[in-house]
Amino acid sequence: MSYDVVIAGAGHNGLVAAAYLARAGRRVLVLERQDHVGGLAISTRAFPGVDARLSRYSYLVSLLPTKVVKDLRLRLQLRGRRYASYTPVGNGGLLVDNADEERTRASFAQVTGGESDYRAWREFYGMTARLAERVAPTLLEPLRPAWELRELVEDEVAWRDLFERPIGQTVDERFADDTVRGVVLTDALIGTFADPSEDLLANRCFLYHVIGDGTGDWNVPVGGMGAVTQALESAAREAGAEIRTGAEIVGIDPSGEVTFRDAGGEHAVNGSHVLVNLPPAVLDRLMGREPAVPEGAQLKVNMVLSRLPRLKDASVDPREAFSGTFHINEGRDQLARAYEQAAAGEVPDVPPAEVYCHSLTDPSILGPGLKAETMTLFGLHMPARLFPKYRDEAVAATLRSINSVLAEPLEDCLLLAPDGTPCIEAKTPFDLEREAGLPGGHIFHQDLSWPYGEAGRWGVETEHPRILLCGAGARRGGGVSGIPGHNAAMALLTGPS
Repeated sequence: MSYDVVIAGAGHNGLVAAAYLARAGRRVLVLERQDHVGGLAISTRAFPGVDARLSRYSYLVSLLPTKVVKDLRLRLQLRGRRYASYTPVGNGGLLVDNADEERTRASFAQVTGGESDYRAWREFYGMTARLAERVAPTLLEPLRPAWELRELVEDEVAWRDLFERPIGQTVDERFADDTVRGVVLTDALIGTFADPSEDLLANRCFLYHVIGDGTGDWNVPVGGMGAVTQALESAAREAGAEIRTGAEIVGIDPSGEVTFRDAGGEHAVNGSHVLVNLPPAVLDRLMGREPAVPEGAQLKVNMVLSRLPRLKDASVDPREAFSGTFHINEGRDQLARAYEQAAAGEVPDVPPAEVYCHSLTDPSILGPGLKAETMTLFGLHMPARLFPKYRDEAVAATLRSINSVLAEPLEDCLLLAPDGTPCIEAKTPFDLEREAGLPGGHIFHQDLSWPYGEAGRWGVETEHPRILLCGAGARRGGGVSGIPGHNAAMALLTGPS
């Protein structure tokens, strides 16, 4: 059987590409190994008998462009968070309140002892906001060369500080306080194992965190991440795309032939083009090449709480602190120490991490009558090399880390499922490789790329004209964005610029 386009993988990017192409009249087939679509953008009732739909893997939305939402008429609601972050410091803490500048200023003064870091904060994020406004629209266009993007940014200081020299050096120069430095640097380390003082990979991670949709805002998908997938699946099916789950791809040929296996045996289909929403290492394996396996770096812990834990800081309501990003032992020096230990193959003594509670912004993910809160923890500097050997040690150390900044043990707040087990689960890079098919457990499929490249290309091309990348491993991929899915579709519909 022949199609205009065969899409390998029904993660959110594959669904975006399918929707655009089907709306343009192309005959599209999407093949998915798992029994559901969405990849890592799913909601799950993780604990038997507990009606809470957790965003099990990915959990917030920033990079998904408004243009894609409008183009595909997605039935999707994203809700902003009033509180950007809270960072415990001793018996106090640093609260960034997006709606109350004076409260934020006072919090900075209390933690840092002065006004200078608050002024530096305002200046720095003013700079990133201007950059985001200029760069974000280019992510949905053919690539620009570096020099042209630099001219578009029109800020030599921003280009130097964010593109040319390690972000850790920039942060150390601009900010004096260890806590403030760490809060800024965490955006350079989510899912990325790098030394921000030396490695420009951290810069690339930082850029994608601050330029999302032109604002850098991290929003909560109402209904959980599964609502994003549901909206995209509906858009693709309503446009006429055919989606088959339980279909594991076992081979891709440069001619456009795709071989897959399902309950009925092995089959082959042909596509004028094949869009690959799989990690590049998987594509290499499917094409008979030796894959280069990347290394993921994160620990995801999902929880349901019977109540929020008490804080050491009596001036901040836990509902305020946990509705934004709650930073745990992520000071500049703590991040550096954790990186040094993890690079040596050791679980950090005090793992840096951050949590937030989806249900505080969007209680719709809780079933009727469930009195609880969800909590998502994302651990930094947890490279795949530590797992599965040190899984239990890593989880235990991370719980000790969060308990060190709370007024009571987090374990005392965990909801018990009907069978008496606490509602907590951990997902490591090893689990992501085993469950989701991500080599090395790398959530971005491979290391993030700069948002520029060879002019006129879309960043999705491979050495084979009929085969394009449409997933996170494409240039300008990574995160729940739909950008590479859009760009792969545009590469077919419009051709090179």
